[in-house]
Amino acid sequence: MADKPQTPLLDTIHSPADLRTLAQEQLPQLADELRAEMIDAVSVTGGHLGAGLGVVELTVALHAVFDTPHDRIIFDVGHQAYPHKILTGRRDRIRTLRQKDGLSGFTRRAESEYDPFGAGHSSTSISAGLGMAVASQQLGVKRNVVAVIGDGAMSAGMAYEAMNNAGAMDARLIVILNDNDMSIAPPTGALRTYLARLVSGPVYRGTREAAKTIVHKLPPFLHEPARRTEEFARSFFTGGTLFEELGFYYVGPIDGHNLEHLVPILENVRDAGEGPILVHVVTRKGKGYAPAENSADKYHGVSRFNVITGAQAKAPSNAPSYTSVFASSLIQEAEADDRIVAVTAAMPTGTGLDKFEELFPSRIFDVGIAEQHAVTFAAGMASEGLKPFCAIYSTFLQRAYDQVIHDVAIQGLPVRFAIDRAGYVGADGPTHAGNYDNAYLGAVPGMVLMAAGDEAELRHMVATAAAYDRGPIAFRYPRGEGMGVDMPARGEILPIGKGRILRQGGGSVAILSYGTRLSEVLAAADKLVALGLNPTIADARFMKPLDQDLIARLAQTHDVMLTAEEGGLGGFGSHVASFLASNGLLDGKLRFRPLMIPDTFVEHATQDDMYAAAGLDRAGIVTAALGALGYDEAAMKAALAKA
Repeated sequence: MADKPQTPLLDTIHSPADLRTLAQEQLPQLADELRAEMIDAVSVTGGHLGAGLGVVELTVALHAVFDTPHDRIIFDVGHQAYPHKILTGRRDRIRTLRQKDGLSGFTRRAESEYDPFGAGHSSTSISAGLGMAVASQQLGVKRNVVAVIGDGAMSAGMAYEAMNNAGAMDARLIVILNDNDMSIAPPTGALRTYLARLVSGPVYRGTREAAKTIVHKLPPFLHEPARRTEEFARSFFTGGTLFEELGFYYVGPIDGHNLEHLVPILENVRDAGEGPILVHVVTRKGKGYAPAENSADKYHGVSRFNVITGAQAKAPSNAPSYTSVFASSLIQEAEADDRIVAVTAAMPTGTGLDKFEELFPSRIFDVGIAEQHAVTFAAGMASEGLKPFCAIYSTFLQRAYDQVIHDVAIQGLPVRFAIDRAGYVGADGPTHAGNYDNAYLGAVPGMVLMAAGDEAELRHMVATAAAYDRGPIAFRYPRGEGMGVDMPARGEILPIGKGRILRQGGGSVAILSYGTRLSEVLAAADKLVALGLNPTIADARFMKPLDQDLIARLAQTHDVMLTAEEGGLGGFGSHVASFLASNGLLDGKLRFRPLMIPDTFVEHATQDDMYAAAGLDRAGIVTAALGALGYDEAAMKAALAKA
């Protein structure tokens, strides 16, 4: 690794108040040192790299111009906020990013007064900022509220819903559009920046207001032509017609890496009157670090890496990732059926669909950060006979729940949901945990739900989903590598609603697993065998419909029955408990214990640490089984030591 960077100016900054004592001529040096510090820190911890590098100058300018934390700055998505964290009193902990008991990888209200709103998911900042601005008005507090939205977050409908609302109000809201992929308009040099500075200033704004007064004195039939003439003149130079139509005063686009331009423009915007303003800032993702500039997708989120070479350190694995197994399995099915198409919401690489795209470029659809649209779009395709696979992380599918019910399930449309990142995700923490899809999808009539016990089962479930056409079907799988099991050459179609017995034991303990806790369940079974117990182990495969025959047989022939899942309250265990209770199977000797993710938000740590704390590792499963069998604490400790 390289030596720690020299940062003499940054060393003097302990809060934004210190930054505001610097001369403007010193800010570029501060930005350079801040960028070097961020690169060095993330090389140690891993995390989101490219987006933060792109907003270094913007972050410096914002804290130089605005009176934070009295003025509010919301970063959206929050993974852009690493430079902000360094400047706001958290530099001494920046090398604990995303580590257990360390700093969050996103903005977090409980972490700092400089984080006024948490943002792990995207496109929430304008809504939250408008709420803050209106609250300040109601409370008689004069402050600026700044929403920094970018890294794709403007592709979500919620951002435009908020802008539409804000444009009809006079609340003091400033939106900074961090355009880091040239998706709207590129900067065109000094003239464009000069014009942006001009139209953001008091002279132009005052002239514009005077012109409005003159227009109102004209005959009414000339009002609309005059308005359109002024709008055309501005949009000709600035390209901001869309935002103007939504009621925002548009400034930009401007170079987001030029502090000489950024600071005076932000000062003009800060000192402007009431009403919403949008400042369009163009940045480069990964700015200042060549590997990240040259490969923005691979350096969006990184593991630990060598600063000199950019090479990321990834532990070798003999097993493929679940995501890659999904992708290769879907490719197999698509080769045999040209009606199969894939839909992703701005995550082609994260969901493995970039591999699908290489082979079937006309059959993959990236709709942007727009999960609601993705689901209904897939429903539309299904209604015409295509076979859409909608690949969305569990945590992001939450945003499309109404569409799953209203547009897919009620109409019985065969949309296939590939739910990635099921269960705990580790370093991304509670905002990204896939803990809830078992519960929220389990409540939807007509939905078929599967969870893969290992990577071979995932391949079978992709084939099963491809063949199923009687309504919606979903299968879930976690982040990370598989178990290293032998892989079938081709997926087999599973019988709907049927599980499997993996080990037939005696009559003491039965453990019914749903999902990839299966490996820990099998390891726990080995420990129980060492204690003289011989548990029965079953893989449910399906949560909906349940394999009622299997569950009833286990309940009637065992003293203790455990369920294990990577989901929270209301999920698989709750469905099994409801079935047992409804059929009188809890009235006798059976002692039933559901093992699930606890009903609390768990902070970031490693996945293994999180599951151990939840009692969902092998030790926790053994402990639960012994407790249900009546072992007291002393006997349990002795048994665990023996196992």
